[in-house]
Amino acid sequence: MTYTVMTVCTGNICRSPMAEVVLRKAFADAGLDVEVRSTAVTAYEIGNPIDSRARDVLVEAGFDVPARGAVQVTREDVATTDLALAMTGEHAGGLRRVGFPPEKVVLFRAFEDPELARERAAQLHEELAEDTPDPWFGDRDDFVQTLATIEACAPAIVDYVRARIGESAG
Repeated sequence: MTYTVMTVCTGNICRSPMAEVVLRKAFADAGLDVEVRSTAVTAYEIGNPIDSRARDVLVEAGFDVPARGAVQVTREDVATTDLALAMTGEHAGGLRRVGFPPEKVVLFRAFEDPELARERAAQLHEELAEDTPDPWFGDRDDFVQTLATIEACAPAIVDYVRARIGESAG
């Protein structure tokens, strides 16, 4: 069975689709069978494409950015998601209100320190972490910073998921 990761932000047009693109490549490069998708906790941007600034920064960094429209998280996502990566504490709360059990929800930046992520893997859902910066009100540099944050977290997320896949296989 394919392991499923969902990244989550406010509108699903900046941070979560950026993380989806980065993680999709990271899992593929690691040879892991992981489905990655992204959603919003609000209906503000439903159907809208990824923000053009986010797309441009991703493309400039060498990522393929598929055409997509923003979607909102649903109760059905609870059953089909193994790990929900919330960009902020507020997003994590929104996921729990939809029905996600706390152990499935981890703040994205809990993976920023790979050693801590390894040491506390079983408790990462309890880990307090900084919010992933929201580039929406900023300029190109804010999107570059957000991408750098996402890329810094990706290796530890890959390691975490690899360990989870190994546990479920064994």
